[in-house]
Amino acid sequence: MLISAFMAQKRRRRVRVGFVALGCPKNVVDSERMLAEIVQAGFLLCAEPENGDVVVINTCGFIAPAQAEALEAVERVARAKRAGRVKKIIVAGCLPQRLGRGLFDKADSIDAIVGLGQRDNIARIIEETVYRDGQAAYLDESNDAVANEDRKGRTVCAKVHDDRVRLRISPAHWAYLRISEGCSHRCSFCTIPAIRGPFRSKPEELVLGEAAELVSAGAVELNLIGQDTTNYGRDRKMQDALPGLLHELERIAGLAWIRLLYAYPAGVSERLIKTIANSDKIVHYIDIPIQHISNEVLKAMRRPDSKEDICALIEKLRAVIPDVVLRTTVIVGFPGESDSQFAELVEFIEWARFDALGCFKFYAESGTAAARMPGQIPETVKEQRVEQLMLAQQKIAFARNNRRLGSRLTCLVDSVDSAGTARARFYGQAPEIDSTCIINNCSVGPGRFVETRVMGTKDYDLVVEQI
Repeated sequence: MLISAFMAQKRRRRVRVGFVALGCPKNVVDSERMLAEIVQAGFLLCAEPENGDVVVINTCGFIAPAQAEALEAVERVARAKRAGRVKKIIVAGCLPQRLGRGLFDKADSIDAIVGLGQRDNIARIIEETVYRDGQAAYLDESNDAVANEDRKGRTVCAKVHDDRVRLRISPAHWAYLRISEGCSHRCSFCTIPAIRGPFRSKPEELVLGEAAELVSAGAVELNLIGQDTTNYGRDRKMQDALPGLLHELERIAGLAWIRLLYAYPAGVSERLIKTIANSDKIVHYIDIPIQHISNEVLKAMRRPDSKEDICALIEKLRAVIPDVVLRTTVIVGFPGESDSQFAELVEFIEWARFDALGCFKFYAESGTAAARMPGQIPETVKEQRVEQLMLAQQKIAFARNNRRLGSRLTCLVDSVDSAGTARARFYGQAPEIDSTCIINNCSVGPGRFVETRVMGTKDYDLVVEQI
């Protein structure tokens, strides 16, 4: 056995692996786990993906632009394959999970497709792909599934990943911490339940173990992710379990910032609000995706919220946590969205004055109820509505930045260039999705906190100086 293992390691060291990571924070975690498996198995990891003998592309398949981006990445690598530089292409993640073997029809250069349940088998799949001719699909769930119950009490099997041991592609000082898998909401526009399965919470001991591992490796900021973080524990018959998990995370020495992302409005309880308000580590930042504000549109979207509830929640959050930073996402051009319903959304955005907002036009994704609804909106109208809403939000964001002039902010430095100009963030800026703070002549390196004063603005960014 020892000789066999040695020979396998020696054989793998001759195989160069390139890796392309696409998609959302949940995909980032999956990519980091696959990278760890690849390196631990003994493969050589290439700095430039197209220099690999085998290239693994971890994809998103949520909406049409994500699919297009993934297929463009496949085509780039396919050109290197036709030129003889790359031998094999493996496509992993959400796109294979969604399209199955149909993905081979979209890109015949692909040698293997890998579903989400086979993530941790990527090293074995690479080895099999290298020494095999023809195409192969690895789409079945692996055996280490856990039992869950659906809403009707039936036992189903769905994998909950253990995300410990990751080869990080984000800076060492911050990380995503996934606390759940999948989604059991049935929003009429969304493909996530079909791709990632029903909602299932990661056991608390796994979450805390991974958090401790990330902090011991240098992370001072953990960003909690899941399709609906406020739903944590409910599939395990636990009510309002997120505050308890947050209290346990606060106990980890060396962890400075805990950030809550993807908090459904209906799940933001009074206990959660008080937990955030009274914490020294949970930053006063909440990402609450509302999607729309018209009750008619929300009903068509199959969202559990109402305009009245959302407005009341925003007022409550700002009353209990006066310095809270709120981020949201909305969809425009949903089937049947009238001019008056869109105007209602713009009026609400101007009232709510979110600190940050993402606006997406509706995509009629195959397999969703919304794709079959009457009243599909023309693309030109969708684009006009996106532009109008984002201009309204721009005025709000710029005004908020101007009100911060002269204020003091504690910033976490993310990067420093050769000229000493740093990109940093205060508590109200999430990594990779929000604006940043620009520090000239920064005296500390990435991962350090620094006290600053706001001196100016540059588009959405703040220009601050070190105190």
